[in-house]
Amino acid sequence: MIRQVLRRGFFSLLLGACASMPDHATEPSTAVTSVVSRTCESDADCAVKNVGNCCGYYPACVNKDADTFPERVAAECAKQGVSSICGFPEIPGCRCVAGQCEAKTLEHHPHE
Repeated sequence: MIRQVLRRGFFSLLLGACASMPDHATEPSTAVTSVVSRTCESDADCAVKNVGNCCGYYPACVNKDADTFPERVAAECAKQGVSSICGFPEIPGCRCVAGQCEAKTLEHHPHE
């Protein structure tokens, strides 16, 4: 009985932490990620890399040669006192659209 109560309490704490996070906490810090290049001329110019966010690891499609700065994002989040445990998108690949790298979805390649 006590274990069930403790488990429920812990689970509620985790859910509450994620639920109470501001929407911007799950997005990469724009102050840091705005310097990450997403430019491309073809799909081959794009790659999935960790750009980080206030929850930690956060994949995004960026230029394959771009430097990402997840540690800077983490530092900015810590400075603002924002962090949590969150999920992140599963990105099966990237494509170049109108000169910008973007994530492919299952709609773009349903057999993968």
